[in-house]
Amino acid sequence: MDQEKDQNTCFSPQDSVTDGNKKMGRNKRRIYRLLSFHELPDYMKDNEYILNYYRVNWPLKEAFFSLFRWHNETLNVWTHLVGFILFLGLTIANLNHVPQVTDFITMFTGHFPSSAEANVSHNSNDFSLGPTKLIDLKQESHMNMDITSTDEMAAVSWPFYVFLGGSMFCLFSSSICHLFSCHSHHLSLLLLQMDYVGITVMIITSFFPPIYYIFQCTSHWQFVYLTGITIMGICTIITLLTPAFSSGKCRAFRACLFMSMGLFGIVPAIHALAVNWNDPHRNITLAYELAMALSYLIGTMFYVSRIPERWKPGWFDLAGHSHQIFHVFVIMGALAHYGAAQIFLRYRSRMGCD
Repeated sequence: MDQEKDQNTCFSPQDSVTDGNKKMGRNKRRIYRLLSFHELPDYMKDNEYILNYYRVNWPLKEAFFSLFRWHNETLNVWTHLVGFILFLGLTIANLNHVPQVTDFITMFTGHFPSSAEANVSHNSNDFSLGPTKLIDLKQESHMNMDITSTDEMAAVSWPFYVFLGGSMFCLFSSSICHLFSCHSHHLSLLLLQMDYVGITVMIITSFFPPIYYIFQCTSHWQFVYLTGITIMGICTIITLLTPAFSSGKCRAFRACLFMSMGLFGIVPAIHALAVNWNDPHRNITLAYELAMALSYLIGTMFYVSRIPERWKPGWFDLAGHSHQIFHVFVIMGALAHYGAAQIFLRYRSRMGCD
């Protein structure tokens, strides 16, 4: 291992120069160079169309500071790190503007409102406000309620924060994986598995706001759908924790597992549309969710096909390769779902169960 590390380092000539005014020479500083694809150990040969700028066997300290250095993982790290910071900001903003609950008793009732009442949005302009528009219901709810306890608000808003937490975990674990996987084979495997767990958790938690709020008055459907996606997620995690499925050869298989979890959402989506079919405003949240699905699907296609770097190997080593594009579409999809989750939360804060 030491011999392998020495091959990946060099000494700066400037470091070997001693100051004539000093009796003691300075220690030589080890500089870690970037390698080509053909110099990589087998476990790092994931994308043969990315030809250069690889970090191999870097110490953790050097790997951390490579956050501020150009290599072929720089934008992979920063795209999801910026996404994490964005969702952290949205979470903090929502914690400062917690939506109020107009009728806490509805949490304990047992049936869904009629089709005419089951409006996922009461404002047709919601979609035009954009997914990052924070919805502040404090003033309006204070007109309807004099006192709302913190426990009541948390009881209704927790599915929304479960989604935000799952998104932040996914984005942060992805950034950590891309930043430190160059350290060693063992750490690379652990971080890849953490990355896959993060993706799975994000998919699971994305189901919580729409299913919880749409079917809040029919709690048995809440249980069926949330239990179903959770079981699928656990099975996916167990499968992907097998080291054999962490290799680049299993990329398509991993993508199929994640897509199958997403496709599970078709069943509750059709159910929700049937319940709310007579409400024209259902199209607002449907547009958000379709935007989310389309973003994830397009991103996955880039991830599996390795376009555009397969067309021009070496041209997109630093910027513009498929994994970076995949990251951008993941953030776009999460923001679209955030917009839908805001509307679901607003709906449940206003509507009760008959």
